[in-house]
Amino acid sequence: MQPYFMPYIGYFSLIKHVDQFILFDTPQFIRHGWIERNKVLKPNNEPLYIKVPLQKHTRDTQINKVVINNSENWKEKILAQLIPYKKKAPYYNVVIKLLQDIFEDETESIVELNYISLRKICDYLNIKTEIKIWSEMNIGIEQVNAPDEWALNICKALDIKEYYNAIGGNTFFDKCKYEKAGISINFIETESIAYKQFSNMFVPFLSIIDILMFNSMEEVKEMLDKYDLI
Repeated sequence: MQPYFMPYIGYFSLIKHVDQFILFDTPQFIRHGWIERNKVLKPNNEPLYIKVPLQKHTRDTQINKVVINNSENWKEKILAQLIPYKKKAPYYNVVIKLLQDIFEDETESIVELNYISLRKICDYLNIKTEIKIWSEMNIGIEQVNAPDEWALNICKALDIKEYYNAIGGNTFFDKCKYEKAGISINFIETESIAYKQFSNMFVPFLSIIDILMFNSMEEVKEMLDKYDLI
């Protein structure tokens, strides 16, 4: 999976239920995606984007070449954007401390920042899965002729026999290619999850930050196990 910033719970459910999770950081960076931003809530239940500012880069820049603009006080801004949670979220102090711990690590790499945040949130949730960064693995793979062959050829190079992805990839991957290579391909679909937020109207598909604010560690761990395997 590409290295997302504070992603939704389905991303963490996928991490938990595999043996090895690889951050695929060599594709072209796409604007308006989830590499450097995600959504939390305003008290009126409207979505609010939290964002890591990036330095200017060319259109074809790879994700692992994208640099954070640390001249902006983005860490303080994100923490300030989350202050409204303080009145109603029972785990506000715990989450803010977790984020402060993540932000203590100084880096200019958006990939490294996302790796650090994923690893520390996984530690908090007692997820032990090994997380690796693809560009640092220095492994050669067969030539890729279609977008869905990156995962296929990485699996071949690592002698992997089972590959898992989020449910959104169900229509993206040609399953026949994987079956022909002797690789089982499966998709994790997280069950519908709802919990008390600022109001009685639940807003789904937010950053893991929102879930951690309103739910205990044990409750979140239970949510991670609520999925169907397609």
